[in-house]
Amino acid sequence: MDRYLQVPFSTEEVRQLKAGDYVYLTGTIYTARDAAHKRMYEALKEEKDLPLDMVDKVIYYMGPSPAREGRAIGSAGPTTSSRMDKYAPSLLDLGLRGMIGKGKRSQEVKEAIIRNKAVYFAAVGGAGALLSRSIVNSEVIAYNDLGTEAIRKLEVRDFPVIVVVDSQGNDLYETAVAKYRK
Repeated sequence: MDRYLQVPFSTEEVRQLKAGDYVYLTGTIYTARDAAHKRMYEALKEEKDLPLDMVDKVIYYMGPSPAREGRAIGSAGPTTSSRMDKYAPSLLDLGLRGMIGKGKRSQEVKEAIIRNKAVYFAAVGGAGALLSRSIVNSEVIAYNDLGTEAIRKLEVRDFPVIVVVDSQGNDLYETAVAKYRK
């Protein structure tokens, strides 16, 4: 089922999403990869403030290439989400509403998704140049010293994703395999 969502979205909207739904996001999302997640995790351990409030945010696990002339950003494909699994439950418990990446998530992340009524989306790996066309603005907001791994605020329009783990814990990677085997 195709859905169009304005970001940020509500808990009720998240509850309506089902694993396998195609979703087009419009609004504000943020990027953060391994190094940014590690730095935020360390800040939390030291009881320091994070560079952004996690409540109702969506984080895209992506490090862009440089923007070409006339574009907001270069290629913007997802990175492997499991590398953020150590950090994701803490951010979800702080109110993170959604994550975008590629690949499977750990059981701990799935439990945190259910506990916090959140959602995990996948963006199509290898389609970074196409995905970048849905990004209309990009601005570094934290950790500029990390280069492509800095935290960016992105404005997106009809950014295509697929629900992989919904707020009830249904996992498309598991259900698709079971359906295929039948």
